Amino acid sequence: MSDGRVAAIWRSCLLPGSETFIRHQGDALPTWRPVYLGAVRVASPLARDTDVVVCPDTPRGRREWLRLRLTGESPRLGRLLARLRPDVVHAHFGGDGWLVSRTAMRLGIPLVLTLHGLDVTRQAAAPWPRGARHQRHLRTAFDRAALILAVSGPIRDRAVELGADPAKVRVHHTGVPVPPEPEVGPKNWDVVFVGRFVDKKGVDDLVEAVGLLPDLRPQVLLIGTGPLHERVRARAEQLGVDATFPGALPPSEVLRHVAESRILAAPSRTASDGDTEGLPTTILEAGSLGVPVVSTYHSGIPEAVTHEENGLLGPERDPPALAANLRRLLTDRTLRDHLGHEARRRVERDFDLHQQTRRLETLYDTLSLPR
Repeated sequence: MSDGRVAAIWRSCLLPGSETFIRHQGDALPTWRPVYLGAVRVASPLARDTDVVVCPDTPRGRREWLRLRLTGESPRLGRLLARLRPDVVHAHFGGDGWLVSRTAMRLGIPLVLTLHGLDVTRQAAAPWPRGARHQRHLRTAFDRAALILAVSGPIRDRAVELGADPAKVRVHHTGVPVPPEPEVGPKNWDVVFVGRFVDKKGVDDLVEAVGLLPDLRPQVLLIGTGPLHERVRARAEQLGVDATFPGALPPSEVLRHVAESRILAAPSRTASDGDTEGLPTTILEAGSLGVPVVSTYHSGIPEAVTHEENGLLGPERDPPALAANLRRLLTDRTLRDHLGHEARRRVERDFDLHQQTRRLETLYDTLSLPR
């Protein structure tokens, strides 16, 4: 942190346990100092006492939060940003970019906006008037932002469709921590899934696919929770799938279970409401551990996984194709080891967190003047 420049990392709800990628990226900045700023505090393993919260859980704080959501204005946010004097404000997700954009513009602070997926897919496609209002807020945030980062090519293209200036938008992969050596140890699970039990994650496709492998009877670990949890669990029991449902787990436990698995399954798909992935972090984390992935040709996934080179891909919403790819890897250790090795090489080359944050700082540098 030699030059003392500050990046205010803005997430209105600070910080859901599923958003480790935000914390990892900010913490890995090599020379800039991150300050985490949010409207409200979320009780999760990622919460920190040092987080700066604009709207505390008091009657006055709740009124301030309502005002910010309705108008994009908050006097307290303005006072806090003026006191912090960051050199950039980096907002995650399009709606959050709108919430902070007017204040950042008024104070002359450059705004960096990262788009992750649902902000330009599901939220933008919501029924009227919600979807129309979100699109209007997105266009305002796009106009006010100095730089717009998309986590994959399809997300970049969608942002441009929604009105972002192509000259402002670039693809920037967040990256993941890469351990010095891939994990070597016993494999306790044949297939692991990590994610929320929601439509776009395709966890129900995975259960159907495993149900097509009764001769192999793979041991499956399904980590996460969400609105589809009970339905998926009941279907697994009905099909006789050997599945374990531990619920949501701390990030360190998730990584340990992934390392102890032969395959990561990530059967992502476009949800019925239009919700789309950007590039799932779990795919990159598995690769960093030398664990191959069976996934789909969905959104940014092919930017990290090349079929038969460092993983296996198939069409969305196709349990038989998914089952065929799972069978290939479960019955061919040589192929499995080869793809796992190549997956790690790909992450080392293109998705290493520290390499990517150095690139991010280069982008920050173009927007700020030395103090």
